[in-house]
Parts: sequence; C-alpha cells; structure tokens
Amino acid sequence: MSSTPAVDTTKTSSLRSGRRFGDAIFSALSHSAGIVILLVLIGVTFFLFWGAKDALVADGSEVRGGAGLVAYVGPLIFGTLLSSVIALLIAVPLSMGIALFISHYAPRRLASGLGYVVDLLAAVPSIIFGLWGMQIAGSAVPSFAFLNEHLGFIPLFSGTVTTTGRTMLMIGIVLAIMILPIMTAVNREVFLQTPRLHEEASLALGATRWEMIRQTVIPFGKSGVVSGAMLGLGRALGETMAVAIILSASGGGYSWELLTANTPGTIAGDIALNFPESFGVERSTLFVSGLALFVVTFLVNMFARWIISRRSEFSGAN
Repeated sequence: MSSTPAVDTTKTSSLRSGRRFGDAIFSALSHSAGIVILLVLIGVTFFLFWGAKDALVADGSEVRGGAGLVAYVGPLIFGTLLSSVIALLIAVPLSMGIALFISHYAPRRLASGLGYVVDLLAAVPSIIFGLWGMQIAGSAVPSFAFLNEHLGFIPLFSGTVTTTGRTMLMIGIVLAIMILPIMTAVNREVFLQTPRLHEEASLALGATRWEMIRQTVIPFGKSGVVSGAMLGLGRALGETMAVAIILSASGGGYSWELLTANTPGTIAGDIALNFPESFGVERSTLFVSGLALFVVTFLVNMFARWIISRRSEFSGAN
C-alpha cells in the first residue's frame, strides 16, 4: 500500500506569507508613487498660482507691457502653439518614414546603426540646436525668399522676408529636429511590435511591401504614432533655449507670417529672456505666462488621451 508523501505545511505557509508580504510592499510603493505624482502636480499648480497672484489682481497698466494680461500672454500662447504645430507637421512624417525604414526596409546592421544614431540625437542639448539654428538662419534666407516668391499668395509665406533668417519657420524646423529622435524611437518600437502573422498574411495575399505596411503596420501603430507625437509636442511647447537664442526677442502681436521679422514669441523663450531682470508685478506676469503654458500643455495631453481612448484597442491602459 503506497503512502502519500507528507507536505511541509510550515514551509508552504512561510513562502506564501513571504509572497504576501512582498506583494504588500510592492502595492504600497506603487500607491505611494501615484500619490507623489498627484502631489507634485498640485504643488506645481499652487506654486504657479502663488507667483501669479499679484499680476492677476493688478491693474492692466501695471503688468508687463502695460496693455493687460490678455494682450501680453495671448500672442505668446499663439506663438508657442504655432511653432509647435509647424514642428509637428515636419517631424511626424519624417519620424514615421525613418521608423519604417529602420524596422522594415534597412538591412539588420544598417538598421541597428541608424537606430543608434537617431537615439543619440536625443542626447544633444537644446542649446546646441539653438546655436546651430542661429548659424544656419542666414544661409536659409535664399530658401525663404524662394518660398515667398512662389508661395507668397499663401498668408503663411507672405510679407517681407527678413535678412536675418530668424523667423518662425526656422524655429519650427529646429524644434522638429529636436523632437524627431523621441518620436522616431516610439514609432520604431511600435512598428516592430506588429504581429508577424499579420504581415505574412498580407504578403501571402499578393500585397507588395508598401501595401503590407499600409494595411497592417501603420494601422497597428496608430496609437504609438499619436503617443510619440504628443511626447514631441510636449517638448516643443516647453522648449526654451533654442527659441530664445534664435529669436533673441519676441516681436509681439499675432502674425501668421512665417518668413518675416514680425514674429510672435513663445512663452518659454519669453520667460527665459526676461525672468532674471524682472521684479514685482512684472515677474508675476511671467508666472501668469507659465501658468498659461501649464494649462495649454495639460489640455493638449488630455485631448491626445481622448483621441487614443476613442478606440479600446488604441489605449494601452484598457
């Protein structure tokens, strides 16, 4: 008659209690991290409101510019959004093309090296991009003149082209190059996650490589493209040194002209240029600008999250 081996209940119980203790520690750390993020967000909001309170209650003639908060902050918000949109329009198709080339076209060795080089671009400080943009701005004037001559009927390219080359279009180009690495990295990783069976099924049905990419890879990677674009947009909205170096000073006002000296500034660049020498209500006005940038960035990210969550398969959290 065979006997059933005895089970060491003491050892099993200790292992189970150890796992439970580890799970409790991990759960506590996770909850703490989430709470810290919320506290930081609340702290930043409170700090901005506290710094902006003097300008919010001051007379319009006392704030920086002397024409009121809306007249001062409005053009800066417009310039920030305009430069960021230009950067996205340039960087999104470029990042998708580079990512597709690395993931589906380039030989393995070339893809590995090219991916490494693209990732290295993310390590270049923004001030280097600003210096580079300032140096090539003058060389870009003939190209800007060409755009003005042939596309001047479009309001974006109308007006008198500045001889310095320090224009909103140049800012958009520099910002596009700055956000290109992070967008390319996100797109590349998402495109590489496309199920192999989907790609092979498309090819087996007679699709060319581009048709396969259009039918399987790009639809699968939509969420990654949107996420990468929002990460890039977040950096473009808050970029400081590159904008401050190229523009040096904001021209003020609302202007759609991308090739003229009548260039609206950006919030981050304006704060970087004017904060050290500002005091009292003028410094508080800059805090209002920072609060406006904080709100704009928050709303943009909420909108991006809404776009992704419209379809459950887009949302990584679902």
